[in-house]
Amino acid sequence: HTDDHSHLEPVRYSSGSGFFRALVLPRRGGAGLLARLFAAFIYTISNPILALKALFVPNWAKYTLILLYMRSLDGTFNFVWSRLGMLSTLGDSKAPTANMPEANDIVARIADKMQGFSVALGTETLFDIPTTAHILGGACISKDEEGGVINDRHEVFGYPGLYVCDGAAMSANPGVNPSLSICAMTERAMTFIEPKSQG
Repeated sequence: HTDDHSHLEPVRYSSGSGFFRALVLPRRGGAGLLARLFAAFIYTISNPILALKALFVPNWAKYTLILLYMRSLDGTFNFVWSRLGMLSTLGDSKAPTANMPEANDIVARIADKMQGFSVALGTETLFDIPTTAHILGGACISKDEEGGVINDRHEVFGYPGLYVCDGAAMSANPGVNPSLSICAMTERAMTFIEPKSQG
């Protein structure tokens, strides 16, 4: 944990998972697009060998350390269907940003220590949009259908036998990878389901 609200998790992808190489740009913070692009340009020309190595190293995943920076602060999206498909809009919280000074500092220090070249997904460098793989909530646990989607046994109100046991059932952002929390909630929910009769 880097502070009361943040958590840094180092991750390695398996050998051969190098497609991400095509999705990244130099990681640089900045208040606007031009500031980030200029900082990325200066960073690249100041470290040409490392930049080329990061771009062309064989088996990219094997030689890459990924740092997941997660926060437990509120951040909400609303998802709606439109003619263009599913769209997301911001909830009541302030717009998220990929430019987090603490994360930038940690990444820079680790890259320096490893003699590496720091990159981020292009959406972060170009548009200042952070990336998440943990979209949580949407099927709240409640005592009735007025306040949520599922009961305390994870069964959907009005649909006996239909259960929600994934991240949609999580009512809060834990600020860390939620897989173990989801697993524990699901294991508990399964204890309420009667086993099939034998024969």
